Amino acid sequence: MRSRLKAIPESSASCRTSPVSTPRGPSFESADARFQPGESVVITGYELGAGQWGGWAEYVRVPADWIVPLPNGLSLKETMILGTAGFTAAQCVHAIVLNGVTPDAGEILVTGATGGVGCLAVKLLAKLGYSVVAVTGKSQLKPRLYEWGAARVLSREEAVSTSDKSLLSAFWAGAVDTVGGQMLTTIVRETKPYGVVAACGLVGGTDLKLTVHPFILRGVTLAGIGSALLPYDRRLEIWRKLSREWRLDGLDALTTTIGLNDVEQYVARILKGEIVGRTVVQMNV
Repeated sequence: MRSRLKAIPESSASCRTSPVSTPRGPSFESADARFQPGESVVITGYELGAGQWGGWAEYVRVPADWIVPLPNGLSLKETMILGTAGFTAAQCVHAIVLNGVTPDAGEILVTGATGGVGCLAVKLLAKLGYSVVAVTGKSQLKPRLYEWGAARVLSREEAVSTSDKSLLSAFWAGAVDTVGGQMLTTIVRETKPYGVVAACGLVGGTDLKLTVHPFILRGVTLAGIGSALLPYDRRLEIWRKLSREWRLDGLDALTTTIGLNDVEQYVARILKGEIVGRTVVQMNV
């Protein structure tokens, strides 16, 4: 965590983060007329827990513009199972849909498919009728991926090309990439004409060795996805979709609940790639 605190504007609210990790819950005190004490709210993004302190605090005071009212149709626990990962996955899918890629256009590739963003992207795309090809380095989890809605599963090695050609054979109508690096470089070159690649990760590297050919010859769209500073009206729309037409069933089945004392152990496991699905921190355990 960075050792600095940023000033909090006067128009702010205090929330109790009950019962899970990412700060949200009943509004405890508010200096902004948009929120009343006792109102259930959600906060994701804005570097909370990274550039801003309070990611695992039981109470937190934040600018009111960071706060979204709890969407109708979702419980507080469901919003935190989704969390920033689910919000990011929904943004990725939104980019694919907005750019005109329909289920009949072909397969959608999802990388890092057993991770937080990946597993929710698989579930959401399958719910919307897309044929999902999941990429994972955990072959033992193939049955889980099929349960979540994947039509096919590829290994990491099958999804990455070391060729330096500017264009490769086109396979994908679209993609959700949580990896970056050579994986993303391969995907963009393998995307069909007017396909959309939503990129939201960099665990595989930050370099992107591409020419302009996929963009000017195939009309491929590379959509960058950043959830931290998404404008408020668009943030509300994503949460609205997740609570209504994009509402996902079976979230508990891909979730592990831990106590605050378990966080350090689980962070170490995350860094080793040992965690599958979503992890929720219950503050009072």
